[in-house]
Amino acid sequence: MEQFLKKAKKASKIISQLSSKIKNQILEEMAKALIDNCDYIIKNNNKDLEKARKNNLNSALLDRLVLTGDKVQEMSNALLAISKLKDPTNRVLDGWVNQDGLNIQKVSVPLGVIGVIYESRPDVTSDCAALCFKSGNVVILKGGKEAQNSSVAIVEILQEVLIKNNLAKECISLIPEYTQEGVRKLLKQDKYIDLIIPRGGAGLIEFVSKNSSIPVVKHDKGLCHIFIDKYADFNKARKIAINAKCQRPSVCNAMETLLIHQDIAEEILPLFYEDFTQEKTKLLGCEKTAKIIKVKLANEENFQTEYLTNTLNIKIVKDLDEALLHIARFSSGHSEAIISENYTQIEYFLAQVDSACVYANASTRFTDGSCFELGAEVGISTNKLHARGPMGLNELTSYKFKIYGKGQIRA
Repeated sequence: MEQFLKKAKKASKIISQLSSKIKNQILEEMAKALIDNCDYIIKNNNKDLEKARKNNLNSALLDRLVLTGDKVQEMSNALLAISKLKDPTNRVLDGWVNQDGLNIQKVSVPLGVIGVIYESRPDVTSDCAALCFKSGNVVILKGGKEAQNSSVAIVEILQEVLIKNNLAKECISLIPEYTQEGVRKLLKQDKYIDLIIPRGGAGLIEFVSKNSSIPVVKHDKGLCHIFIDKYADFNKARKIAINAKCQRPSVCNAMETLLIHQDIAEEILPLFYEDFTQEKTKLLGCEKTAKIIKVKLANEENFQTEYLTNTLNIKIVKDLDEALLHIARFSSGHSEAIISENYTQIEYFLAQVDSACVYANASTRFTDGSCFELGAEVGISTNKLHARGPMGLNELTSYKFKIYGKGQIRA
């Protein structure tokens, strides 16, 4: 492990100095290499799928695991999109001349070596590799064991491009010890690694947070809420709610709880019941909801659950303030939305909700690096320090001060 990390640290000094032109050219070559090796990627993905089905992996994780020709094309497109983004490094963020005549510049720089630990989705491998490479960082990847064959294949392809361009393969690599003990060992290597980014379920986040001596930016679960205000446009509300829950239930930006103002509950709930029944959504609701539509009763544990399946909680609330209290209690700080035509209600909601992304009259499904035109994201940060929300190129940099003098000494 230590020999591997020494090579990674050494590679970080080289990659941090690459020009934008060279980085973009290599990313374009990587994008082409993914397409050229599509069959190889899918062949290895099929091995993972076969094993996952034998192990009875749940439907949400299976959905995240599958790679198709179209998915590989999307992975390639993401790399091309990242290559076209502005280089986040060597930007002068601020500058001034102090009273001693020193010219002080605050300049963006790469973080160095980043460890990314994630579950299931093999496309995360190429997204994270490309974002870290473009931002001048070395990345050490640890995907879920259920996607190991897929991740190995993708990294092999990217490393071949690096080697062809006379760069160390350690610029993009997988952790050498894939076991939990290997991850535990990695998390203690603060001498070589500058940041750890875990993205996955509560168990993974807790394990990393407890065991890491390296700074951690958490990409926690998505307990997302939508509040239907009494001033809502019903057509908008129905369209947005169905999209937020049913388009892809297995992702972290899918809605898990629908909150409805009591003044419109009797009118709108039967419409939602019709919509969600057509989508085969399993509905759970509070006692007031159960008096209006046929649902199983939801308990506190349900409101704390990130289902990642086509299951939805519904709760009737007295007013906006009660909706805000519910969100404050149960939200994971990911994404929340209000559906309303009342400007005052909207602005109050957006100001009061303490989540990374807050929406007015739009689906929470937009919390995504590509939708935010970041090319892709390393994950959705639920932290407040350093990075929050979709974590793109700029969030993978730090800064340093460059000071230009003319012989000054401090009196």
